[in-house]
Amino acid sequence: MPERSSAQSGKDAELQALNYLQQQGLRLLAQNWLCKRGELDLVMLDGDTVVFVEVRYRKHAQWGGALASIDGRKRQKLILAAQFFLLKEHRWSDAPCRFDVVAIESTPSGKADLNWLKSAFDS
Repeated sequence: MPERSSAQSGKDAELQALNYLQQQGLRLLAQNWLCKRGELDLVMLDGDTVVFVEVRYRKHAQWGGALASIDGRKRQKLILAAQFFLLKEHRWSDAPCRFDVVAIESTPSGKADLNWLKSAFDS
């Protein structure tokens, strides 16, 4: 059986993260929201807070794992995309916001280990 592509694995991870967050009570506002500044994997609503969620999947943790893959440059791109989202989606422009990360890593048994970090970084 052929191995899954990294793009397909990433999409599967986003779907897993979305399902998990919805089970936790968050509501989806946008998925794979694109702008000239970048892409927002998930934009969710947690109560009255707009949550920008970056989903990271790693099959192997040997290069630092999913969380370690979000460096300063990536954080800046997410912040700029979130600012652009708030400019375009006026109804959310005055809402409190936060940046969360859902990190998913494969375990040696092949199962996925999901870790949700609320307020993973500040803008």
